[in-house]
Amino acid sequence: MHTICLINMKGGVGKTTLTINLADFLSRREKNKVLLIDIDPQFNTTQCLFNGEEYVKYLRDEKDTILKIFDDNVKRKISTVKGTTNEETELKDVKPYKISNFLHILPGNLELFKLEMASGSGKENKLKQYIEEISAVENYDYVLIDTPPTPSVWMTSALIASDFYLIPVKPDPMSFIGIDLLENIVEQKKDAYNLSIKCVGLIFTMVERDDSIVYQNALRNVRKDKKWKDLIFSKYIPKRTEIAKLQLEKKFILDSEDATAKSSMSSIVKELKDRL
Repeated sequence: MHTICLINMKGGVGKTTLTINLADFLSRREKNKVLLIDIDPQFNTTQCLFNGEEYVKYLRDEKDTILKIFDDNVKRKISTVKGTTNEETELKDVKPYKISNFLHILPGNLELFKLEMASGSGKENKLKQYIEEISAVENYDYVLIDTPPTPSVWMTSALIASDFYLIPVKPDPMSFIGIDLLENIVEQKKDAYNLSIKCVGLIFTMVERDDSIVYQNALRNVRKDKKWKDLIFSKYIPKRTEIAKLQLEKKFILDSEDATAKSSMSSIVKELKDRL
């Protein structure tokens, strides 16, 4: 099993688009068993898989979200025999939602914003513990974690839980400013928690065309950097209005009529597997 978190210090770089389409390709085309975990309090990945009514009903039915892993609040259980007792949720009892036989998700939850969770409290290890426990039951091939675009305890939890991290990056100057900062933060976390996590690569997203000046300049700049030049994926996710529309309809690149986008995603998945 490979656990991969997708991270970037900047929002709007196509991180969620990459996450959900990797999960879809791996599960639907490759027939790998995939668990998606949405630890971003903005829960964009979750919104790509549930419409508003479905998600509200999911919460009303008290089904599990990422909140269940970190929330210390216990439920009161009233019994005619034992009286009132505290009922604590064990990690192994937190159930992901089954999108299909090959794709499961532990949805995100806006309530993460309300949790007070200081780094160093030990709670940041809970996600890793959960993945170890649930994977022993479900035998996942891949666990993909969508993270918030800010340094936080949620990002720390994802890094602790992961074997690899993948960086989606938009080909513009502002997107590159945060990459070295991101790497510094990752190195700090590796030292603080004795992690062996590795960068599996950098994937360009929202590329208008491969001969555009913007993309070629971005590619040239990254290739100049010894740290990043060998980590660039050979293919990228093209910028398409249709891809954004598909996400609103809870669909994926595989559902599109765009042969170029599908071919690019297929190549990205193959290269990811080769690198792993």
